[in-house]
This record gives sequence, C-alpha cells and structure tokens, in this order.
Amino acid sequence: MIRNARLWLACLVGAAALLGGCAKAPLASAPRAERAAIAERLTADIQTLASDGFAGRQPGTPGGQLTVDYLTRRFAQVGLTSGTNDPGNPWRAPVALTRYQADRGKVEFVVEGRQVELSPLEAIAVTTRKRELIADAEMVFVGYGSPAIATGDVMGKVVIMLSDDSLNPERRILLETKQASAVIVVPDVESALEGGFVFRVRQATSRERVSLTGEIDEAFAVVADRKAMARAFGIARWDALVEAAKADDFAPVAIDAIANIEARSNRRDFTSYNVIGRIAGSKPEGNPDTGAVLLMAHWDHLGMCRPEGVQDRICNGAIDNASGIALMLELTRRLAAAGPFENDIYVLATSAEESGLLGAQAFAANPPLPLENIIAAFNFDSVALAKSGAPVGFIGEGRTSLDPLVLQVMAEAERDLGNRELAQGFIERLDSWVLLQKGVPAVMLSSAFGSEITLGPFLEREYHSPQDEAAGIELGGAIDDLLLHEELVKRLAIPAQPSP
Repeated sequence: MIRNARLWLACLVGAAALLGGCAKAPLASAPRAERAAIAERLTADIQTLASDGFAGRQPGTPGGQLTVDYLTRRFAQVGLTSGTNDPGNPWRAPVALTRYQADRGKVEFVVEGRQVELSPLEAIAVTTRKRELIADAEMVFVGYGSPAIATGDVMGKVVIMLSDDSLNPERRILLETKQASAVIVVPDVESALEGGFVFRVRQATSRERVSLTGEIDEAFAVVADRKAMARAFGIARWDALVEAAKADDFAPVAIDAIANIEARSNRRDFTSYNVIGRIAGSKPEGNPDTGAVLLMAHWDHLGMCRPEGVQDRICNGAIDNASGIALMLELTRRLAAAGPFENDIYVLATSAEESGLLGAQAFAANPPLPLENIIAAFNFDSVALAKSGAPVGFIGEGRTSLDPLVLQVMAEAERDLGNRELAQGFIERLDSWVLLQKGVPAVMLSSAFGSEITLGPFLEREYHSPQDEAAGIELGGAIDDLLLHEELVKRLAIPAQPSP
C-alpha cells in the first residue's frame, strides 16, 4: 500500500508545475461534433434516471432499487469492473439505513382525581424509538432546571421544567442523566394556538428522517404549552409555581398529580447500496507508490415529495443529481477508453446523500481501499446548469494539496475561477465533505456553482421540487467541466508506460 500518498501527490503537483511550459495543454473545448455526442449521451442517462419510472430515486423504494440496477449495468457498459473489492457483494456496497417518523403521542395528567389530556396543539411527545410509555408516574416541578438539583429529587419522576428561551437542551439532558423518567419542557411563550411553539415543534418533528442504522440519536422529548399547564393544574397554583421558580433559593416542588405519557415512531430498517466501480491501475497491488483517484456522485433524490392528490408528486431530480451521475458515467467511459493508467480510478455512486451524506459516511467507514491511498477525490453534484464558458466554482479551494494542479489545468483550459464565497458556502453540504474531514483531498469543480446568476434561479425554483426535470437541463458548462476533470484525472492517474 502507498506509504505516503500526500507526499507523493505533492511531488506530482510540483513536477507538473515545473513542466507546465513543456506539457501539451488540454483543449479549452472539444470539437463541436464531439461535444454534441457527449451531450447526447449525457441527456440519455439524465432522461432515464429522472423519468417518472424511477419515481424520484428514493432509497428503500422500488425506484431506488431500479436506480441501483441501472447503475450496475451502466458501470459495466462504460468499462468498469466491480470496485467493492468484496466478492460477496460485487458492484453494490450495502448501506444499512433506518427510516423513522414521529407518530401519535399522548400527554395526560391525573390531578386530584381529575383526568386532563392535553390536545395536540397544547402538547407533543415525540421519540425516535418505536415506543415510549410512562404510566402513573410521580411528578416534580424544577423551575428552570438548575444544575444543582439532586438526582434523588428527580429520579424516576416526570419533571416539569420551565424554559425562558424555548429550548434549553443542556438543562433537559442534565435532568435526563439524573434518571428523570421524562422532562416536560414548558416554554415561556404564548403558544396555545396554531402557529405557536408546540405547533412548530410538531411540524419540525413530523417529517420522515433517515439515519444509518445503529447511529440514530435515541431521543424522547415532551413540550407543553404554558396555558395548558395552567389549565391542568389550576391557574392560581401554576402561577404560584412559576413565581416561586424566580427565587435564587428555589427548590424542586413535588406535584400532587400523576402523569401518563406515550410517544411512538414508525421505524423501518432497510438496505440501500452504494455502487462502486474501478478502472484498475497497472501498478501491482502492494506497490508502495500506488495511489487512487476517486470520482463520486450521489444517485438518490427525494422520491414522492408531494402529498397524494397533487398532480405532480415526483421530485425527479434531473439536475440534482441525475446530471452528476451522467457526467461521471461519461467521464468514466472516456477514461476507460484512454487508459491504461498506473493508478487505480474508483467510481462511486452514493446513496442517501439527501438524508445527510449517509452513503458517503458508509463508504468512509468501510472503504474498499485505505482512505489514505486516495490522492484525489472529485465530486459531481447538480452540474447541468451553466452555459459553456461559465466560470468554475472551486469548492474545497485552500483545503487540500490539489490547488496548484487544479489552478494550473484551469489556466491551460482557459477557465476562469468563479465566486469563491458562493462556492465555499456549499462545502459542508456535499458528499466530498465527508471525505475531506477524513483527510482525503476532496473537491468539487463545477460551473454550476461559479456564479449566483447561474445557481440562484435553480435554488429558488427547481431545487428539491417537481420542477427539477430533464427538460430544464443545460449541458454546455457541464461538458466544459467534464473535459477539465478528464485532464486532471489523467495527470493524477498517470498514463501507464509501455513495456520495454
């Protein structure tokens, strides 16, 4: 395995800079007929992946499975072999995921023999587990949740905690560590009506989420409206508790009432897949100077993103990110035809990017090669926006040793650098960010992110909506970007020398 890929890359970049005056400069653009052929192939892949038949490419759905099947075939067609390095799972690296969504909850008190159930607008109980049930629990009022509260005062009890900023997660978590059965947070704001704080919490927690299986933040939270609590316990009694909580010497007060709280979530475990291909390098495995270049793009999108009854329910994701996958496939086809190369080229189509870069995280946790052997990673995301000749957004500039080579090849191709501030604003929203955090030189070069004039209208109108369809793609800048990456990868992968 490579002993020092970063040092090796630095030497390569330094040599390229010294020889730049003698090296053959890449074409700023390919001949018109060649560009037309590239556009035709890009369009075919985008139209297929963004068609209604793929139903928005959501992981864990038939459309998601259809996408993985399609990519497996296309990887083989463009000249790749399986890159999982796992004979038991060729092409497809499993990504174990859990989909969960808050379900119905109930908050009920029994006060002086009187049963009081708070309405959905007055209280919410949510959990990421399948079910939380607290029955006939004693209650204690802890004011604003001072850290000095003793464990014995709250252990096994339902705690009522005031919140003067409507959040206070640290104080709530501290009470949970002291073994409170549940903490009911009561914001110090009016919120009984629709649009209030409880309603906003319900809206925020009602959408479906996806996490890597085993990495869900197990959580249980209860929020109740201040007026509802006054109704449940009596206005005078509640006002007295709130007033007492303001005192510096306030001590927890036992409440002569019991609580019944139930929260549920719909949870489903399923397996999606990253699709991984490889163009094998000519250097034998185990050669200390062997490195690898990684190309990556996410295949997933949002699926059925609108409710039943809406005429167009599907978020097809033509630009985001059928276009990135299509560009990566075409680039791979050209590289495979141009080889052989000394270094490996890996090609990665990730799942569950839209859910939080989860496929990239799964790849980084269980890569088919040591991450330190990856000398460069290039990400492709939402590429079909800019016209030919548009400036390049360099996402990751200044964070890796790739800068000199990237800027040199851009200059040779007569490509201008785009808006730096705009580009850097997206760095943590891309799959490449996961690898960058692991020390992999990972960047994204895209004319789509070079100018607010290009990117802004897409973000305002089509982004994550049913309007992101194949009819709206613009391939001029994407083809420019493809040719730029082709030259970069060729220099990094190094054309193999003929045998003597």
